[in-house]
Amino acid sequence: MTDREPSLPPARVRPELVELLVKAADAPPQWAALITLQARLDADLLLDECELALLDTLLTERFGAAAGLAAVRAGLDLSALEALTVADVQRILPEGAAR
Repeated sequence: MTDREPSLPPARVRPELVELLVKAADAPPQWAALITLQARLDADLLLDECELALLDTLLTERFGAAAGLAAVRAGLDLSALEALTVADVQRILPEGAAR
């Protein structure tokens, strides 16, 4: 055991991630209210493959190759793909500002 407390996940979705999700989904701004850390990309936000591909592009353009969603998704089986959440995406984003 260490003396340090484990880091807690952020309580909110980063605004820049919300912005990119809305853009990828080509959704109206009020759709952003659906975006929570627990929201599943597939079942809750109803993102299709084209929207996920666009999200991957937007993430890598904004945050660099380390934030690539395609690489994360490539290693997942069908049930894990269905369970992929906004929190999972947020975890791949680098800390701090976008580039």
